[in-house]
Amino acid sequence: MTDNVVMTAMNHSSERPKAANPVKIQDLSLRDGHQSLFATRGRTEDMIPVAEMMDEIGFWAVETWGGATFDTMHRFLNEDPWERLRTLKRYFKKTPFSMLLRAQNLVGYRNYADDVATAFVDRTAENGMDIFRTFDALNDYRNFETVVRQIKKSGKHFQGCICYSLTEPWLGGEVYNLDYYVAKARELEAMGADSICVKDMAGLIAPYDAYTLVKALKAAVKAPIHLHSHFTSGMAQMSQLKAIEAGVDILDTCMTPYAFRTSHPAIEPLAMALLGTNRDTGFDIRKLATINGVLEKQVMPKYKHLLDDSKVSIIDINVLLHQTPGGMLSNLVNQLREMGALDKIGNVLKELPRVRKELGQVPLVTPTSQIVGVQTVNNVLYDTPDERYKMITAHVKDLCYGLYGKTAIPIDPEVQKKALKGYPRGEEPITCRPAEVLEPELEKAKKEIGDLAADLDDLLIYAIYPVTGKKFLEWKYGRAEAPASVKAITLEDVKKQDMLVKKAKAGELVEKKADAPAKSDRLRTFNVFVDNEYFTVEVDPTGDAPVIVAAAPVAVPAVAATATAPKAAAPAAAPKAAAPAADVGGTKLAAPMPGLVIRYLKNVGDKVTKGEAVVVLEAMKMENALVAPCDGAIKAIGFKSGDTVAKGATLLVIG
Repeated sequence: MTDNVVMTAMNHSSERPKAANPVKIQDLSLRDGHQSLFATRGRTEDMIPVAEMMDEIGFWAVETWGGATFDTMHRFLNEDPWERLRTLKRYFKKTPFSMLLRAQNLVGYRNYADDVATAFVDRTAENGMDIFRTFDALNDYRNFETVVRQIKKSGKHFQGCICYSLTEPWLGGEVYNLDYYVAKARELEAMGADSICVKDMAGLIAPYDAYTLVKALKAAVKAPIHLHSHFTSGMAQMSQLKAIEAGVDILDTCMTPYAFRTSHPAIEPLAMALLGTNRDTGFDIRKLATINGVLEKQVMPKYKHLLDDSKVSIIDINVLLHQTPGGMLSNLVNQLREMGALDKIGNVLKELPRVRKELGQVPLVTPTSQIVGVQTVNNVLYDTPDERYKMITAHVKDLCYGLYGKTAIPIDPEVQKKALKGYPRGEEPITCRPAEVLEPELEKAKKEIGDLAADLDDLLIYAIYPVTGKKFLEWKYGRAEAPASVKAITLEDVKKQDMLVKKAKAGELVEKKADAPAKSDRLRTFNVFVDNEYFTVEVDPTGDAPVIVAAAPVAVPAVAATATAPKAAAPAAAPKAAAPAADVGGTKLAAPMPGLVIRYLKNVGDKVTKGEAVVVLEAMKMENALVAPCDGAIKAIGFKSGDTVAKGATLLVIG
């Protein structure tokens, strides 16, 4: 293919011959793209400017929902997840919508009862979803049964996923080998899958393994094969090309501003690489460039403060060693930083493969990546030389009981025995379909939330996320004021911040007045941090406006965000470090980590025994049942359900 032909195809797309077998493309920018790069904080208002243009490209589908969006929207953005779906549907007239459904986990972190699962899929379809990309973290397809039944009943597309994992650095090993994936694909086809997706959430699939796997799947099943691979390790683009050679039907990409790093390959280079071939996408590169321009100039500046710019490299080859998806790794780093234990990250990455194997060699994808990751952090921070698994999360206990399904290999019997000691459902693990032991949940949720839920959509928000969901509904209906931390920012806000930072770096934070008064003996000195620099300021508390003198900037290592400049987005609700309970005499139970109080299991006046669970604290979306440090009675409780607490906060006092 000559350069002249390429230019002709670019400049005269109407004359470009249609490919015999064009590869289909699903765009992930509006879901997995911003989930991977800036913590799923993308707002609906920043998707609308490109929606109609994206609808004209010719994507097989656009992923707009599911995954972490449901959680993040109601918790951090004060947005109704259902409303996003309805709103975007008004702009996309031609392109089908796709979502990521965690099977019986839905869009949460545990398996929900069948009544919740059925209602959720039904409402999702009614609100505008077309393609249900369905996966189970353990590849246990018994967890598909309820949701697939409703997907089919709703007349929608069921895409069955195989979570890709490795036990060796290549397609082999004792568990995750070619036979394993072919068998899983046949299971999905037998369930009626309209398409089958290889879900490579950590970017582990190598190019020649991709070729071999796609070839084998195409020979084994009739359903179209879809490859989803993150860019994290740097191999995804090469793997896509080899998958194309092997006959893959559909690929996942992002628009360039939302691509690469822990996200996905960009569509533009792929479209150009295939131009004029029998797999040509047929996309107009000029239209793609226009969309990129809008995202680059009007959208991304609002989120730049959330991007990880601490690394020069855009790839992380270490993912091939620890297999932790990028989002989970950044969560681990943040959690360790908040606990003052970032120096332990090396120990965590060393311990992680061991914990993963002991917990059944599970694929590392939501929620198992969080389950394994958080338990690993707990082991590193709290274990002693003579005892491992000293603090076991509630989710690990559920996994050991069988509430998530069957693991790839048996769970270590000693770990399982310890986790299930005193477990409320019983100390013997189940072998049936997990949801069979779950009681219906919707009626109970309806009684609990009362008239705060105006319809079934509201009720499902609460049923899936009882603590944060209730808080959101209170914001939604004006029963509580939403904090500044969940409010949107504008480009004007970003410009003001940039200007302030520029002035601070130039030593012009505040202009010193010529007639400044003499400094008193009450003068206090503070350090103000801006990006990776700090400035010394002097404040004289006279009751008048303080006189601030900006010193010359001094370079220091990376520090927390600026203390004086208005942030591009307000932080999450500040954790509460102290409460009245801290002043009560007795034995205090302190929060071992920053987190969210889910519920107290005891009330003031209740008697407790040492080792008895008394409060549930959520950290990194995993629940930890904290136990009484001694015998006695509860004298005081420091917080309430929904409060965010700092490490060391007094949760309760026993006397």
